[in-house]
Amino acid sequence: MELVRMLAEDLRTVVERDPSVRHRGEAFLHPALPAVWTHRVAHLLHNRGLRLTARFLMVLVRAFTGVEIHPGAVLGRRVFVDHGAAVVIGETARVGDDVTIYHQVTLGAVGWWRDNKRADGERRHPVIGARVVLGTNATVLGPVTVGDDAVIGAQALVVDDVPARALALAPAAVTQATQLRRKAS
Repeated sequence: MELVRMLAEDLRTVVERDPSVRHRGEAFLHPALPAVWTHRVAHLLHNRGLRLTARFLMVLVRAFTGVEIHPGAVLGRRVFVDHGAAVVIGETARVGDDVTIYHQVTLGAVGWWRDNKRADGERRHPVIGARVVLGTNATVLGPVTVGDDAVIGAQALVVDDVPARALALAPAAVTQATQLRRKAS
């Protein structure tokens, strides 16, 4: 019964947070909703020891949505994946409640050369706090923690902890026109 409530909450979240979705009927066609819903089921299967079935479900949904969420990852309530294409969430990642994830976000490990040296069960992926916004193409790598209410900007690469309410922004691009104006002044 709890699963059904979470799925209904996920549907309401899409309607509330995506301005292009006008009603629940449209929310059913949201590109990332099937990935979140399938993950919720796969996560239960994974935790009950049906790891191959869980992985198979997530491979299928990835083929249709472009969203890859390991069934071992933990997603909080009302997680909103906007657009969804190329989102990757690793096995030991934990995502808090009310998090917004834009397309091309990676919550990944550092790499096999380091992760294979970790003890079994040791965290390899990020923990994302509540109400965090992960901007387009943000990459958060390793066993780092992003605090509640933080904003990780588009294109940001995060490899260290981010405190609560902090902004982690990628350097802004400077165009030639901007450079010329700066030289002229």
